[in-house]
Amino acid sequence: MQSLVVTGPRALEWQDRPAPGLAAPGDALVRPIASSACDLDRRLVVSPAPFETPFALGHEAVGEIVDLDGDASPLHVGQRVVIPWHISCGTCENCRRDLPGACASVPRLASFGTSAGGLWGGLFDELVRVPWARYNLTPLPAAVAPFVAASAADNLTDAFQAVRPTLEVQPGAEVLVVGGTASLGLLTVLSAVALGAGKVTYLDVDAGRCAKAAAAGATVVAADAYPDRLEGTFDLVVDASAASAGFRCALLSTRPGGTCVIRSVYFGEPRLPYFSLYGTGINLVVGPPHASPHVPGVLKLIGDGTLDPSPMLAGPFGYDDAVGVLLDPPPGKPVFVRP
Repeated sequence: MQSLVVTGPRALEWQDRPAPGLAAPGDALVRPIASSACDLDRRLVVSPAPFETPFALGHEAVGEIVDLDGDASPLHVGQRVVIPWHISCGTCENCRRDLPGACASVPRLASFGTSAGGLWGGLFDELVRVPWARYNLTPLPAAVAPFVAASAADNLTDAFQAVRPTLEVQPGAEVLVVGGTASLGLLTVLSAVALGAGKVTYLDVDAGRCAKAAAAGATVVAADAYPDRLEGTFDLVVDASAASAGFRCALLSTRPGGTCVIRSVYFGEPRLPYFSLYGTGINLVVGPPHASPHVPGVLKLIGDGTLDPSPMLAGPFGYDDAVGVLLDPPPGKPVFVRP
């Protein structure tokens, strides 16, 4: 079996590795057929990461089920499914609270595509074993193309969940997205518009992403550098900058009593402007995206045309192109399709 493996910074290669097999009741073997590069993947490929190498890359994919161990209803062999990034049992207390990214049955941050919580394979692999498949795999509606849905495994659902809770209780809320990553901020703009935000403002230091945000319906603030604070009364602010200055700007731009959701992944500990926040009082949301409970809602929006992530995607590319594309990625989110 071919597996796309990170062996160090800018060291990415296809390796021949043993194919996984069914190992426990409830397992599924799934063949990824459309894999997208998460914004985090781009960093893992080109820069030092806090994960022990080597590890198989990739944690966003749609796949086809090729085998099942036991009853995994409503799943069946041949079915196309979204494979979430996390490994989760579906029955522990955290999973029952819709927090599968913090599953208590596996090591913390157990996932495809890194070595943070063990080696589970990567979603560029030709075949992966998915434990507890009935709780994790979401059937792909026939009307939704794998190319468009691959990022629902992580980034797209992450963006959706960044805005959904606030917009459900406060329809028409004013949203600020602090961009900086290749696609997550733009997917957040799409989600906020689709879910009925009153106004969406997008701040970024990249002209290309600003143009895409404007086309998606955002009011754009293009800057040479992130300001300390953006003037406005933002009910919800989402940090998708992956930059310490963007992190600070997101926190300080949230209105008193508002919500700031951190969707960037920081390997270090960015400084928290605590005393300034003490003077306002905001609700701060951090943590990994808990994908599987919310993938069906994302697929529904894609299926009815309310949410279309395709303008933020690049490709499709062939899997054979993955090394070259990921070492020199195009703008947007690359998606790779397997025949």
